Amino acid sequence: MTEFRVALAGDDGTVRAAIESAGGAVVGDAASADALVTFGEEALVEAALAEPDAPVLPVVAGDGAHSVSKLGVDSALAALAAGEAWTVDHPVLGVAVDGDRFRAVLDVTLLTAEPARISEYAVETREEPLAQFRSDGVVVATPAGSSGYARAAGGPVLTPGTGLSVVPIAPFTTKTETWVVDEPPTLTVERDEAAVQLLVDDDAERRVPAGVPVELRVDDAVELLRVPRHREG
Repeated sequence: MTEFRVALAGDDGTVRAAIESAGGAVVGDAASADALVTFGEEALVEAALAEPDAPVLPVVAGDGAHSVSKLGVDSALAALAAGEAWTVDHPVLGVAVDGDRFRAVLDVTLLTAEPARISEYAVETREEPLAQFRSDGVVVATPAGSSGYARAAGGPVLTPGTGLSVVPIAPFTTKTETWVVDEPPTLTVERDEAAVQLLVDDDAERRVPAGVPVELRVDDAVELLRVPRHREG
């Protein structure tokens, strides 16, 4: 790709300068662009949920596992201009709880609202119960979100197509376990010592009472652009 058109979302000036330096053109509509570059986690989530017409190159949307660092923008745009980039599909999750529906690009979290108040959670897949544990909460992350809160809680960073990570948050146990599942699980608050909040991509959406299942499914997919590791900076 010797000439390329890029749409921007959330830029602070860094990406526009890199596009122009690489010989590209900034356009206002992703439908007429070869790529949509998002700057920041919020811009990535908004773009992915809007079902963009162009593949997305995330910038500063995580620790670099699925995102380009600010220092790596110039080399990443040069790789895009040279035709060295490729696309990978990342799942977008649908979340259903007691008649309410949400969508998540990065992660879905159940979190006890009051500090130091432990609740009990259950996780099950379509085939079988996976785990039941006491903790401050539990987070389910897509590969794109696995390098964020889930990783900070002790979970693995996932590559595209490897499933979803399920990570207890501050579990009340001496041995912490995390899981990688092939299909979206169902989460349930088994017992709550305080109010439990549902967070979708870090936005607090509603309380979840004990016994009410939070059902996850793969709702869609978004194409993210990748560049060679030596190009990411």
